[in-house]
Amino acid sequence: MGGWNRMLIINADDWGRSRAETDAALRCYQEGRITSVSAMVFMEDSERAAELARENELAVGLHLNFAEPFTGKNYVDLDHCHGRTIRYLMGNKYAQLVYNPFLRKEFAYSYEAQAREFVRLFDGPPSHIDGHHHMHLCANVLLSKVIPTGMKMRRNFSFWPDEKSLLNRTYRTFVDRWLARRYQLPDYFFDLTQCIRDEKLERVAALAKSNNVELMTHPVADHEAEYLMSDEFYSILQRLEVGSYAWV
Repeated sequence: MGGWNRMLIINADDWGRSRAETDAALRCYQEGRITSVSAMVFMEDSERAAELARENELAVGLHLNFAEPFTGKNYVDLDHCHGRTIRYLMGNKYAQLVYNPFLRKEFAYSYEAQAREFVRLFDGPPSHIDGHHHMHLCANVLLSKVIPTGMKMRRNFSFWPDEKSLLNRTYRTFVDRWLARRYQLPDYFFDLTQCIRDEKLERVAALAKSNNVELMTHPVADHEAEYLMSDEFYSILQRLEVGSYAWV
């Protein structure tokens, strides 16, 4: 992303989804093991999570939700169209790749409602946009262009050539190039669980010395929380510049 320092962004997803998820992420933030969070609105802990974010001066992005029922308040007028997006996207694993013109208004209305609720809760716009189950990259969101141009946005997962098929990597590259014409993206994006399993945190750290790299985390998962709080991860952080999407 032009104008950004080269850094590792350690982002915890699902802020506000539940008390457990909020509290787990907050503990990691207070210990300096994550640098930002992505918040879900209209969920059971959204209101409290917003208060905690303000108290702790957290950088917060919007974790768009088109794939899971809302569990909080104030979404009555959104319920019908949200249910339609869930049924469409969760009904077929390939649905996110196909633009459905009959749901154009539902996706647009849901995005706008969630964006307004974020501003109400956090007293300002999000530092970046990403999505629950990565549905911010579904065809109905991207091709309808509901997310304003210029926003900072999470890209597709990054893989080494031996990890995915050529077709898979070609598709992801095509989407990321399309995104880069409209939005500000990090250079690379990885999942902590996969990095732990495949023992590739050192490779990710090496990339972060000369690139903007986002590492997605879910501290509510015991194995992720244990690693985030480990001496090994602390040692990696000491060698890197760390920051958030808000650092620009």
